[in-house]
Amino acid sequence: MSGHSKWHNIQAKKGKADAARGKVFTKLGRELLIAVKQGGPDPAGNSKLKDVIAKCKAANMPNDTINSAIKRAAGAGNNENYEEITYEGYGPSGVAIIVNATTDNRNRTAADVRHVFDKAGGSLGTTGCVSYMFNRKGVIIIEKESTNMSEDDIMMLALECGAEDFSAEDEIYEITTSPEDFSAVREGLEAKGLTFVEASVQMVPTTYVDLDEKDAEKMERLIERLDELDDVSEVFHNWNE
Repeated sequence: MSGHSKWHNIQAKKGKADAARGKVFTKLGRELLIAVKQGGPDPAGNSKLKDVIAKCKAANMPNDTINSAIKRAAGAGNNENYEEITYEGYGPSGVAIIVNATTDNRNRTAADVRHVFDKAGGSLGTTGCVSYMFNRKGVIIIEKESTNMSEDDIMMLALECGAEDFSAEDEIYEITTSPEDFSAVREGLEAKGLTFVEASVQMVPTTYVDLDEKDAEKMERLIERLDELDDVSEVFHNWNE
């Protein structure tokens, strides 16, 4: 699930999610597991779990599937131990890439991620080598056709709930928040009946890199191969697609 994108890339991501829904749900299930293990199965007292549930809903995961995963994670006999790991590296022409993974085997995941970077002409770097080029932000995407509310009403509602910024593209509204205010803004919008095609805390680039056609093809392959890895949950980059 590659991160911070313009609408045409969100459409492509939705198409991939439809084509490989089971794999997407498996990855989200791991995130639910980690959230439950860290803070318990009650979303009311576990803000991380609450945010992961919102992410699951944006990916069209059925409520029954979400609830089953939470119950399974909270079960006394559940010995699955996953941890979150972040990798940083470079793609073609120095594109900055951040890879979030959930894994039960650090060595396997590191080897798999490194292999993808090497094969695509990129390179895996050290912690901190590119993260300074990103800001951590809550990102909420609303498809215009999903609501009858006017642009002005949605903008005012978002800002009243604590959003930092609001923008309108051809087919979507994009709302950004601080990580701390993300839950409050999302819940305020949900309370008014709004639904999201994307709702999560992401790494948003501060600058973007333009690529020629050849390097753009390499970058697309790199992102696709990272997304295909079972352990990779999110990919963020500063390629100006």
